[in-house]
Amino acid sequence: MVSKTDEAQVNRLENQVDNGGGGAWEYLCLVRKLKLRRSDKVLKHGLSILNDPKKRSSLGPDEWTLYEQVAIAAMDCQCLDVAKDCIKTLQKRFLESKRVGRLEAMLLEAKGSWAEAEKAYTSLLEDNPFDQVIHKRRAAMAKAQGNILGAIEWLNKYLEIFMADHDAWRELAEIYVSLQMYKQAAFCYEELILSQPTNPLYHLAYADVLYTLGGLENIQAAKKYYASTVDLTGGKNTRALLGICLCTSAMGQLTKGRNKEDKESPELQILAATALERDYKQRAPTKLSLLTSTLRSLKL
Repeated sequence: MVSKTDEAQVNRLENQVDNGGGGAWEYLCLVRKLKLRRSDKVLKHGLSILNDPKKRSSLGPDEWTLYEQVAIAAMDCQCLDVAKDCIKTLQKRFLESKRVGRLEAMLLEAKGSWAEAEKAYTSLLEDNPFDQVIHKRRAAMAKAQGNILGAIEWLNKYLEIFMADHDAWRELAEIYVSLQMYKQAAFCYEELILSQPTNPLYHLAYADVLYTLGGLENIQAAKKYYASTVDLTGGKNTRALLGICLCTSAMGQLTKGRNKEDKESPELQILAATALERDYKQRAPTKLSLLTSTLRSLKL
């Protein structure tokens, strides 16, 4: 995840370069370092350097890194002729390079030549079974063709090898949610929380999944994760605050008729409702009455 400081620096540099203030190479390096996808800008400013012999030669060995960066950006922008030219230049410089071979396979994929791309990726994996990019490309290719179950299969195979890839776990979780496979999605978010316990987005997503699954045990757990989201965000996550209220209401229905000992203290939901009302007074006063009536309907 990109920090606010890094994002501000990228935006500042981008604005500077767009307005002719220089710093294109610095901007491209930062985008690459942070693994951002600003393909249109990379393509524009990257080509401005590559098409200027003086600027290009000043890069030294980094010239080839820029060719690769521009080739990928060109594929994203469907400027396939530009991508092809960049790859040809790299082929001449690095004969039989597996890294360039990967770019060739990606170009086939960008053209929609799925069978040829699959054949190329399979061949590359025979030489290097642990190439993370190729494993990810196969999952992405299946998803692009509408083969969602195939994408799930490739992502699961990938995660058997590269279990620490947070982006892959999140992608798999989101696919499961889109298919209403909530138990599988919950497992993915559990893995993410174990590896990044202070990331509130994972706590929130996990709580949403548990609430959707329903049942007293899941809703009790969802309430705890909504509460941890509130804690991790300094009490400023509106969705999590509302989640606490929804869980409280649902738990009240599920425990109706039980002993008082089985019911939870109302303190947390009162605090959540109060925080929500305070937030709406500041940011959306015209919708405060709607919130109040909603909380009242939840019997909070």
